[in-house]
Amino acid sequence: MSDTRDWEGKTGESWAQEYRRTDRSFGGLTERLLAKTREFSFASVLDIGCGAGELSLAIARGRQHVQVVGVDISEQLVEVARNRGEHLLNVEFELGDAAAWTPPAEFRPELLISRHGVMFFADPKAAFAHLADIAAPAAGLLFSCFRSPAENELFSGLGALLPPREVKPAPHSPGPLAFADPGYVRSILEPAGWG
Repeated sequence: MSDTRDWEGKTGESWAQEYRRTDRSFGGLTERLLAKTREFSFASVLDIGCGAGELSLAIARGRQHVQVVGVDISEQLVEVARNRGEHLLNVEFELGDAAAWTPPAEFRPELLISRHGVMFFADPKAAFAHLADIAAPAAGLLFSCFRSPAENELFSGLGALLPPREVKPAPHSPGPLAFADPGYVRSILEPAGWG
């Protein structure tokens, strides 16, 4: 689940088919992110790795004056998001990798947000530098990511049930746990200009 090709292929297709279940599973997290958005002032939002669009759609419904753009690398997930958002005038969904995506000239996001999407960047330092370049001056950044397996019962519990892996992924390699170390995350964000 850490390779771009996975999301463009079978993984993206599976998540697109199961988007309702994903929405239910992450519903509490979405609410926490929405609550945190109240700490920011913004008229435009970029949802990084928007998936089937739940977070983008929630922002668009709650803030009808805000322009929302969701970007994802999975064609299947973007199609689901577009279908879900076709009745809203202030949201659109784009197929692309946010790490290199070029927004329309008139779109400079004032808030960049992601629900568990940023941990999959192949080169996170370059990705966050690019996002800083396309963002409005003094834009805010808000994202969720998994903590370490020791702090996350989902991973520690599953890990105890599975046989040990012979080959462990390199530390900080793209995937769900890539941003589990707060120090590592700071070392990526601060040089890119994110506080």
